[in-house]
Amino acid sequence: MQQHGNKLYATATKPEPEPVSTWVPWKLLNISTKTYSDKEIMYNHPLHQQVKEVLQSAALKNAKADNEMAVRLIANAADMQQLFQQLYGHRADAEKHFAELLQTVVTAHKQRSAALQTLDASKQTAEPWFISNELVGMSLYVDRFAGSLQQLEHKLDYLDRLGVNLLHLMPIFESPANESDGGYAVSDFRKVDARFGTLKDLQQLQQTLQQRGMYMMLDIVLNHTSHRHEWAEKARQGDPFYKDFFYFFPDRTLPDQYEQTMPEIFPESAPGSFTWVPELNEWVMTVFHNYQWDLNYSNPAVLVAMLDTIFFYANLGVDVLRIDAPAFIWKQLGTTSQNLPQAHVLLRLIKLCVQTATPGMALLGEAIVAPAEIMKYFGTDRFTARECDFAYNATHMALQWDAIATGDTRVMLAAQHELLRKPYGTSWITYTRCHDDIGLGYDDYMIHAAGFNPWEHRRFLKDYFSGVYEGSPAKGALFAVNPKTQDARISGSLASLCGLETALRNNDAAAIDMSLRKIELMQAHHFFMGGLPMLFYGDEIGCINDYTYLNDSGKSYDNRWMHRPMIQWDSINIDDTATVAGKVFAATQQLIALRKQLEIVSDRSNLEWMTPHNIHVAGYVRHLPNRRLYCVFNFSDKDAWLTWYAFREKGMHFSRMKDHVSGQQLPVGSDREYLVLPAYGYMLLEGVE
Repeated sequence: MQQHGNKLYATATKPEPEPVSTWVPWKLLNISTKTYSDKEIMYNHPLHQQVKEVLQSAALKNAKADNEMAVRLIANAADMQQLFQQLYGHRADAEKHFAELLQTVVTAHKQRSAALQTLDASKQTAEPWFISNELVGMSLYVDRFAGSLQQLEHKLDYLDRLGVNLLHLMPIFESPANESDGGYAVSDFRKVDARFGTLKDLQQLQQTLQQRGMYMMLDIVLNHTSHRHEWAEKARQGDPFYKDFFYFFPDRTLPDQYEQTMPEIFPESAPGSFTWVPELNEWVMTVFHNYQWDLNYSNPAVLVAMLDTIFFYANLGVDVLRIDAPAFIWKQLGTTSQNLPQAHVLLRLIKLCVQTATPGMALLGEAIVAPAEIMKYFGTDRFTARECDFAYNATHMALQWDAIATGDTRVMLAAQHELLRKPYGTSWITYTRCHDDIGLGYDDYMIHAAGFNPWEHRRFLKDYFSGVYEGSPAKGALFAVNPKTQDARISGSLASLCGLETALRNNDAAAIDMSLRKIELMQAHHFFMGGLPMLFYGDEIGCINDYTYLNDSGKSYDNRWMHRPMIQWDSINIDDTATVAGKVFAATQQLIALRKQLEIVSDRSNLEWMTPHNIHVAGYVRHLPNRRLYCVFNFSDKDAWLTWYAFREKGMHFSRMKDHVSGQQLPVGSDREYLVLPAYGYMLLEGVE
């Protein structure tokens, strides 16, 4: 084990051999065959036998890790079977496929390296490993950030200096040129695209990260494959087994019925949800792009095949697996085919399988949906905190942009009662930008609560961030405009949306300073509120929009590439704090270092929002027994005055408070006196005896 801060991380040392004994895993199954009533916990003899046979056939060795896996399988088997039956119990072949699923789980454990099993054990602590305040992530495109996987290894010193210790590598598996959707149209789930290197390069990077006490996140696209994937190619050739992996229709009758209730995802670039396949004279479901064929999870063979792929990633050493677009994985006629109950059943089943075979890997559900819906991805009822370990706090991300445009935090605060329902033991990915667009999907009633008209408010935000609104310094663009509804999302880098691009173009020193303040405010606000903060590469050095994508036919139709920059390292000097890159890097570095010093900001579901005594200020309290941290942020371009009563109202009783950002101590005034926050300023205040 190696010590990093106050956390322990296991390294790839060879574990000590287990002492010889006569214990074998399946002996735990030799229990009473008593049958219980329906009102009691049922003893399921057929399941008992099935699990016993799978464990025996695996020929597990007498090792502690094998024993612990067997215990997990025994504990989870009944739930696994129940969830499987909910989806597939009506099928004559359900028992056969469930047996394949169990075998896949045990095989994945058997193939797991000793080093990864050691890491699994080190992560099994009283609290989930991933809620730590010491974790800070960065999401990046390998080629655009570093060039290749091998070159990325040479950037680890840079990331370590910044304080980042979890890397989310955007899709790196094989996808066709000009039909990749940024790598989310995968043609081979197990082959690294040659643009990035090889599978061996990825394995080497993972080992290096592990030795440094760093973590790796990869994507898996569960909803669809590329039309060039082997399964799709065989389906196109008429193979009935692989045709059943997708949704095929002989005419437009059912597709037309589906499209009556299915919203278009990319109405500009990819209208409709079905594509004609001339080789078969049939239609195939393609919800995203016509080159992305939706997988048919009503076929249990698809689930087993993709579960095997999940375990392939787990056994590469992935610490967090990002499940792309889980809201779409179950389709049903007459519905939107999004966020259906069966999708949650699938995710819970996957979670149980992962928990059994590869328990050190956490699952992130990339569901960018309304606040009430996102909560369901953490699990509900007896599966609460037993579905996805992480979800993106996309609602709060968008609400930060709402506040920065309006200078008003009331819409942001109106949403928090929903977001605070996140269960303990799960965590958010918090962020200001990611590779994707910014949606404005929070609920209308939240906008009404602030006294705004929802339609007019969203139109203002779209105009503001696309630079149409008079006086707006933002430089962004609208993405996926729906001509029927005028719905649209927003593209643009953090820096450009905060006005830095416009300020640099105008050589306006005051505007540059104001933009830099906005950037720091936005990052600080999500760094300390609970969750795993995820930087998007380039934001740590203030990259503005990159318009070179317009010269690439494979990207020019998608303006999200403007905020996916190609980093020109030769022109960047982070040591020169007179430059934008140097200033933003230093500020981000300070924020990360401060976060790692404050254990109180670990995600222990210990967040409480302060009363909005000033509509320009958003404040929250992080608390532990006998300790409170007050985090206050001014989203206005002018000084904001906040009554000291706002702190007393939330339990503060000190006469002095320390600001962890500046290091200064402040005398606490009376309720009639005020703390003054400068324009786009923030403080992290804690009482001093």
